[in-house]
Amino acid sequence: MRKLISADVNRFNCLTMQIDAVYHEAASRLGLSYSAMAILYSVLDNGGCCPISDICDFGMNKQTVNSALRKLERENVVYLEAAGGRRKNVRFTEDGTELAERTVLKIIEIENEILASWTEQERETYFELTKRYMNQLNEKVSKL
Repeated sequence: MRKLISADVNRFNCLTMQIDAVYHEAASRLGLSYSAMAILYSVLDNGGCCPISDICDFGMNKQTVNSALRKLERENVVYLEAAGGRRKNVRFTEDGTELAERTVLKIIEIENEILASWTEQERETYFELTKRYMNQLNEKVSKL
């Protein structure tokens, strides 16, 4: 049987999955689910208030986001507020701000430290190639 996956595709997929696994491990070490970490990350990065639609940009479906939001609301970490029409924003409670600063802020600081150690050219190359790959993959998958 012939090999279907090229060495480059295998390397790319392995790295992508390993990065994802590191984020899952980070969430676990911080006592959070991955979806809770993504919500806290998004809200913290947006100054304590974030549209639900921005949270879905982390690649989670709406059902997963809504389930995680309900749990975080019950735990008094976040609350939802109307943002016009059917849109809603997620805001931190005081407890939520403290939780985010104790947890996801550490991840953000690690990410910033790593990217700051790269040259501007390295960062631009990485972002350009990753975006190009993602756009082409999305385009071709949409035609399946």
